[in-house]
Amino acid sequence: MAWHKATDYNQRRRGQTVMGRGKTVIRPMLKARNFENQKTEAKIGVRGLNQMTGLGRPRFERTA
Repeated sequence: MAWHKATDYNQRRRGQTVMGRGKTVIRPMLKARNFENQKTEAKIGVRGLNQMTGLGRPRFERTA
């Protein structure tokens, strides 16, 4: 567990969790065929994801 602190692994893991959520929120939305419209849809999804994470992130607590 010392390497977790040495490499700041927990921060990385939290970032990966947020990115995973982002992929599940944004990916199903890309319905447009035009690339410019897909970029707009992605921006909308990112904005929604930022609002969701801004409302409150879950607190991570070690259980073991």
